[in-house]
Amino acid sequence: MDVWADPATERVLTPATIITFIRTIACIVLVGLAINEGVPEDGEFWSPALKLLTIALVVYWAGDSLDGQVARRMHHETRIGAVLDIMSDRMCSAAFYFGLAWLHPEFTVAVLLYLAEFMVIDCFLSIAFLAWKIRSPNYFWVVDPTIYKLNWSHPAKAVNSALFAVMLLVTQAWWLGVIVAGALLIFKIAMLIRLFATVGLPIPGGTGLATTSEQASGA
Repeated sequence: MDVWADPATERVLTPATIITFIRTIACIVLVGLAINEGVPEDGEFWSPALKLLTIALVVYWAGDSLDGQVARRMHHETRIGAVLDIMSDRMCSAAFYFGLAWLHPEFTVAVLLYLAEFMVIDCFLSIAFLAWKIRSPNYFWVVDPTIYKLNWSHPAKAVNSALFAVMLLVTQAWWLGVIVAGALLIFKIAMLIRLFATVGLPIPGGTGLATTSEQASGA
């Protein structure tokens, strides 16, 4: 298994990143179509708009799984692709959850808690791999096995990405959403504390401005 990034293979367009772009655009278009449906007047939960939003969510999840599989199977894993995937996940997630809160305002507090966790704390954790020469968060086990297992193993990814949405759509209980989102936020903060306390964030070599003496000597 090739854990370490190779600068010679880094590029923006690969089969995996093309899938990332397509699934992100498809998700956003579907969310736009859902919002265009308008808020249901009869109070129906599973309105046409919410059904479109759910399809957008499925497209996001399926595409996220597919681009990762393609990258690994075709040996096209790049740090550029990993960052694009992380950013695209946040775009898709924000679009879905803001749409959900617009259709069902009772979910607003739960959605804002979840997005604080996913778009800020979890995003920082996800891009922290850039401080090492690994290809993506999927190889963070070489840095800290515990952080990897609790954040980027397959079960951990499923809990962080799917549990909250599925729970809201199935139970329709805003208060349960607040509990789950709050628990995820506390957990991710704990992971961030562990990262700083036990691992830290090294500064990659070869970066930074030259000192005045180095500039004067032409070093």
